[in-house]
Amino acid sequence: MNEVWNLDPIYRGFDDSAFAGDLKKLEELTGAYAAFVSELPGKQPLEGLKEGIRLEEGLTVTASRLFEYASLRQSANTRDAEAGSRLGQVMQIVSASAGAQAAWREWASKLPNLMALVNGDGELKDYAFLFENLRKNSTHLLGSLGEEISARMSLSGSNAWSDLQGYLTSTVPVSYNGGTTNLSAIRNLAYDPDPRVRKAAYEAELACYDRIKDSVAFALNSIKLETLSDCALRGYPSPLDRTLEQSHMKRETLQAMLGAMEEYMPKFRQYLKAKGKALGHENGLPWYDLFAPMGASAARYTAEDAKAILVELFSSFDEELAQMVERAFDEAWIDFYPRDGKTGGAFCAGVECLGQSRILTNFDGTFGSVVTLAHELGHAFHNQCLREQRPLNRDYSMPVAETASTFNECVVMAAAISRAKSREEKLALIESQLQDATQIICDIDSRYLFESMVLENRGERFMDADTLCGMMTKTQELTYGDGLDPNFRHPYMWICKSHYYGATFYNFPYAFGGLFARGLYARYEQEGASFVPKYKQLLRTTPVATAEDTALVAGIDLTDRAFWRSALQTIADQIDLFCQLVSEKEES
Repeated sequence: MNEVWNLDPIYRGFDDSAFAGDLKKLEELTGAYAAFVSELPGKQPLEGLKEGIRLEEGLTVTASRLFEYASLRQSANTRDAEAGSRLGQVMQIVSASAGAQAAWREWASKLPNLMALVNGDGELKDYAFLFENLRKNSTHLLGSLGEEISARMSLSGSNAWSDLQGYLTSTVPVSYNGGTTNLSAIRNLAYDPDPRVRKAAYEAELACYDRIKDSVAFALNSIKLETLSDCALRGYPSPLDRTLEQSHMKRETLQAMLGAMEEYMPKFRQYLKAKGKALGHENGLPWYDLFAPMGASAARYTAEDAKAILVELFSSFDEELAQMVERAFDEAWIDFYPRDGKTGGAFCAGVECLGQSRILTNFDGTFGSVVTLAHELGHAFHNQCLREQRPLNRDYSMPVAETASTFNECVVMAAAISRAKSREEKLALIESQLQDATQIICDIDSRYLFESMVLENRGERFMDADTLCGMMTKTQELTYGDGLDPNFRHPYMWICKSHYYGATFYNFPYAFGGLFARGLYARYEQEGASFVPKYKQLLRTTPVATAEDTALVAGIDLTDRAFWRSALQTIADQIDLFCQLVSEKEES
């Protein structure tokens, strides 16, 4: 089986004539868009709308293929200078079209009968949701020149600062055990069964950040200042308001979810203290043992094992999903193992030109890594469900982005727990799932609070590394509470989490996705196989409806705190079972 993904079906290299041809095509499309916009005043409304959509589709398809290839090359090796250069070249060409795109959107949004024209035309009506949002968001546009300036300046602004954070965290040397390793590898040791290894790795990780903390602090401060400036220029009351509007999600939904999470925080602290006590800690759980395996968790899995497990489990849910998973392994969609220069963590990127996806993981052979694969393959399945959508209708918002991925986790973990042959095995599986649940509740809430705090302060002052560490520690105290040992938290989480360096508030969507998926899985358990078509229809709906309307496909009201409580209660029930299993183990 492959260890790295195969990108050749996209391009065989940057010297591939197809790559050069698409670059030229992208430049031509950009020129054509500018020429089209200059002629807009003389065009009939319907003609202008249809020609604009065709140009937007052409730009999106061509730019996506070029961008995906260069971006995937860079993620696999951040030292790939040519990938970085080509990525910048593509972004530069795309940014040149920002002014023309803004001008067309502004023109379209001012048409008095816009929605009547869209809904009455067979070619345009598929984009009714897009045009409705274009009309609503038109007040936030900066005009053609302003949009082009904004797009061009971000290349040497937020995008460059984001690249710096990615480069520093993927290349910083970590001194450990008499040698040198990388950050991804050292963070993976948090799952090691040996407590001495976990603590030593935690200490080595924290020590390495001293080399890069000041540079990354500049990156974070610069990105957030750009965010505040952009929101002010566009007339958004706050960055959160901008994120919610772009996410097609109501503030009432966010408040309902966060409110329910706050109600259940004591339950998560109960879990953390119970785990800490089981591991011999009396002052709460130290950070370095957050991911300590419990029960019969020493098993290791190869990539081939992961394939067999996932194909078999997903076959019991949906054959279409199982077949896609098999293809992902067989057709080299996945880059499995950590290595120097490779981006940390895991992600899935849709490759629209192939009708496939590419998945990056840092697979370490634990069951947690198998679950991570299931998570990313959920994103791939979501992408596959959208193949029938038009090119501009394949981009779903952040909150619903984690739905299919976390649903996959629920399928895998429910099956694994039900098949557990011993108390130790069941304890290991439940504890693994509670680790993940604690991340999407306690840790995500701390990240949400931290980013809110940074944005509240950045307009008035620069926050140095020590200040950011203090803020991070404070938000962990607010969420984890006495579940964590106050002497062993993680003040540098703002450095290693790439989410702070991209889209604003890319944190609460994880809690949304995790809880939404658990709520959906509870419906599946109630309804059985009849729920599967409804679930896939819900995934297909995500790019063309609000979060609230998407949930209504499954009969769910997201603004009702009761739904979020029902999802959280499934986790609370597992915490009770975990505490029972730990207590029985101590007594035996």
